[in-house]
This record gives sequence, structure tokens and C-alpha cells, in this order.
Amino acid sequence: MVDTVGVVGAGQMGNGIAHVSAVAGLNVVLSDVSMEQAQAGLGVVEQNLMRQVGKGVISAEEMEAALGRITLADNLSAHKNCDLVIEAATENEQIKTSIFKELCPHLKSSALLASNTSSISITRLAASTDRPEQFMGVHFMNPVPVMKLVELIPGIATSKETQERFTQFTDNLGKVTAVSEDFPAFIVNRILMPMINEAIYTLYEGVGSVDCIDKAMRLGANHPMGPLQLADFIGLDTCLSIMQVLYEGLGDSKYRPCPLLVKYVEAGWLGRKTKRGFYDYRVEGEPVPTR
Repeated sequence: MVDTVGVVGAGQMGNGIAHVSAVAGLNVVLSDVSMEQAQAGLGVVEQNLMRQVGKGVISAEEMEAALGRITLADNLSAHKNCDLVIEAATENEQIKTSIFKELCPHLKSSALLASNTSSISITRLAASTDRPEQFMGVHFMNPVPVMKLVELIPGIATSKETQERFTQFTDNLGKVTAVSEDFPAFIVNRILMPMINEAIYTLYEGVGSVDCIDKAMRLGANHPMGPLQLADFIGLDTCLSIMQVLYEGLGDSKYRPCPLLVKYVEAGWLGRKTKRGFYDYRVEGEPVPTR
């Protein structure tokens, strides 16, 4: 039975996982490298809960109860009593494995461990821990409080019992699960990221402008958001990281990251989080295409 969930990383994904866990009635320990960053994550949770209250999704009392279940921390030892801990740090394998090496000595032996990675090998991450049988990929979609799907990815060593317990956990959150084999980028990003990369190639080769490419996919393919707008929302650094995992992991030239994507990341134009990507978000009103 999972009563207390640990979330390592209070950024966009981590605070979303903390949000849905607390609303589901679970106690949450949300940690980051500093209390300032953990508190910033809690601030986002509060804003999103208020939005749900405004829409009538939850009551004001449920919001207060959920916030009361979240404890903040700036160290990994705070997760010592957690039944399940989810790492939600940046999409960088070296950072993730260093977190697991530091985290594992603090965990109780029965604790389950997961990564919210969107592309990295679960088997490889599990091997960096002291409990590969109790380790699994649990990939939430962004934004976590809104999106229904969670990809569950067992590694080669993941036990059947672990998979069942993680399924119970995500069911308790009101999510729908899709089980993926442990291949680069799993299911969603294996399909989504090459489409975004192809949209960037379409821009790079001058086939269409930012506005026309996004308009074509919104109105021609009935997508709720154009691929370049979506790339900005995800973060261009994350898009590039996933494409690199696909390219290196599968060795197929069709996964080669577009040079324009590389250039934008090198410039620090990472999308919404830096106020510039394929759109400029620094302007008043509607964002303006940067190309």
C-alpha cells in the first residue's frame, strides 16, 4: 500500500506529480536542491489547485487538504519514510543516476523507485540503484494535472509485483496507463518527437513559416496545438535530448536532430520557459513567430 510518495525535483513535472498525488489523498515529500526551489514548486501547485477550484473540479476544502499533505525538503534523506519515490529531475542520464546513488541509502528496503524520464533506458537507470527489481519508468504527460495518460515502462529486472503496485498507484491517481517496452523514447515520444523534428526541418528548409506550419497542423490534422508551439511548451532542450536518445539508441538517420533545433538550444532559446523559442513570448498579447 502506498501512503507516502516522494518526488525528487519540484520543476514542471515534479510539482505536477506532487499535485495529483496530494489530491488523491497521498502524503507527499517534494524535494529539490534548495528550499527556495521546492517552495517555488509548491507555489505552482497552489496556483494550479486554485485554477481547479475555479473550474469546480475540486472544492476549496479539498485544495487546503491537498496542500496540507505536501512537505517540502532540500535533501534526499527526507524521503526515508516514503513508500514510493519518483525522480523528476532534468532529462539528463548522468544527473538522474547521481540522484539515485545518493537517494538509495536513505530509502527503506521495501520502497519502490521510479523515474519520470521521457526517453532514457529504464534498465540502465535501474542498474544504477540498489533495487532494480523495484524500479520502473513512470512517465507522466505534461501538464500532469490535466493529461490522463501515464506510460509505465518495466526494465529487464522489474518484478511483476512492482509493476502491479505501480499500476495500483497510477489507478489511484485517476490516470490511464499504457505499458511500453523499454526502447528509446517509449511510445508517445517515439511517435511525437520525430513529428516535431520534421516540423522543424520543414521550417529549416523553407517549406513554410512558423505560423503556416502550426496553422496547417492545427486546421489540417485537427491537432489542438501546432508542432512548433508544442515544442516551445515542452522545451526545445528536452526535444533535442529526446531526439539524441532516439538517434543514438536506434542508429537510424531519420531520427537525426534538425540543425535548426540544435541552433535554437545553443542560443538558449528553449521555448516558453526562457520566453523565446519558435515564438517570442516577451511581447504583449499573442506570441510572435521568431522566423
